[in-house]
Amino acid sequence: MDTRNPSRTMLDIPSRVRVHVETLLAPQNDMGVCDAIEQYAPVGKPDVMNAPHLPKVAGIDSTVPSPAHTVAPTPAATGVSSATSSTGAGAVLQDRLAGWVSDLTTLHELTERLARTATLSDALQELLRAGAALVGARRGLVVMEPGDGLGPDTTIGLGLARADLGHIETVPRSSMSYGKILDGLPGGEGEITQPDLFSEDGLDPRHREVAARLGYAASYALPLTTEAAGRLGAAVWLYDEPAEPVERQRHLIGLYARYATEHLARLVELERTRACVTTISEELLPPRLPRVSGVQLAARHRTGPRGGGDWYDALPLPDAALGLAVGSVTGSGPSAVAAMGRLRASLRAYAVMEGEDPVAVLSDLELLLRLTEPARSATALFAYCEPALRKLTLAGAGHSPPLVIGARRTEFVETSLSAPLGMLACWEAPSVELTAGPGETVLLYTDGLLHRTGDPMDRAFARLHAAAASVPRALREDPGAIADHVLRSVLPDGLDEADSEEDVVLLAARFE
Repeated sequence: MDTRNPSRTMLDIPSRVRVHVETLLAPQNDMGVCDAIEQYAPVGKPDVMNAPHLPKVAGIDSTVPSPAHTVAPTPAATGVSSATSSTGAGAVLQDRLAGWVSDLTTLHELTERLARTATLSDALQELLRAGAALVGARRGLVVMEPGDGLGPDTTIGLGLARADLGHIETVPRSSMSYGKILDGLPGGEGEITQPDLFSEDGLDPRHREVAARLGYAASYALPLTTEAAGRLGAAVWLYDEPAEPVERQRHLIGLYARYATEHLARLVELERTRACVTTISEELLPPRLPRVSGVQLAARHRTGPRGGGDWYDALPLPDAALGLAVGSVTGSGPSAVAAMGRLRASLRAYAVMEGEDPVAVLSDLELLLRLTEPARSATALFAYCEPALRKLTLAGAGHSPPLVIGARRTEFVETSLSAPLGMLACWEAPSVELTAGPGETVLLYTDGLLHRTGDPMDRAFARLHAAAASVPRALREDPGAIADHVLRSVLPDGLDEADSEEDVVLLAARFE
């Protein structure tokens, strides 16, 4: 670097870099916003933030010492040599570049954290936390209302309880900054700054009341919009005292929000796809279980995020009999869901025609699967139930054995080992008869219940047996309570709701 000519120090820097540096730093080159950010933690309420008197704005106070990379004071001496002046100019440029690099580093870290979020709710929380740090606020909220009307619609707060969000929602939307953005009202085309709410003329009385009750005096709002997806929502950050972000902070939050909105748009599409697959999967399953004298039925179904092929069925048969079935189709996604629907519909037809012979039902199903979907396999278990006799005749194709739960025993039913449907040229396996005692429950389930534990199969079976044996006596008269207890015990800590490629199905039949 040539220290004799300050202008030469700029020649080695691309013009684009110089423009960004000047754009970012010229108005506020005596303060580094990102140096004051506590990484990834919601900003607290320091005394130097949000002062009600000038010249302080959005977390910047003239009493705060300048960061290390800001411009050094101009020397008071007048007889400074030319070399010393050139050196000072070079130091100024280096400090500005250091501040610029610091800001870019912070943005990089924040966007990386956002990119690691896999669900819409997590991404919205991360957006609020990072945005609060960038603009020097402590609280905020984001309102998601995609402009195409397809959802999902949600409101998430930072530092605001659900009751606080409820109070904010009582304010007329037209007087709220997010309402102006979402409803396309005048002034809602871009960012909306309200540096001092209580000094604004014409502020809605209800807005004034809620702001005083919740303790915020200023707000800064940004639209969440992309060219491809259009309007997704709006984010608002709240200040405890009159304040507003300076130009440098606005530039940083603008860059971050641009990336965040693109990420949110992808997650919105993913949420819609998951909801659609889940809805289709649920609609393909029985809307309600039949009521048959002598037996009580209950079912639980958990669908993975991609949608799977696990299913169950219970249908009345002639002679006061009942057909019970569970099964699983290989694969996941819409194709597996469609295959599951076709397989379940076919099994219902075969069960009506020859349900008293479960082996014949599964043999017909295997033939159909081999002819119509040769690249797919499935497991299935079908039981022909006679409630008056508490008798079940069942056959399984590569499926886990049922579990009998009673006051005097908790044991797996011994079924013959057999291959899944579609794996052999011709499937056939002997059936097994089971007689349940009064008050006993027969639990049918799919392998997803075992796979979601993450344990080897022998340990997963042991966990399932222990969960069934520990059902409290007070719950044993309700098959739904039994299924819930088993589900919570085998999959604790929300594993039954966690994202997993495995579906879970439980079908419980309690005999009187």
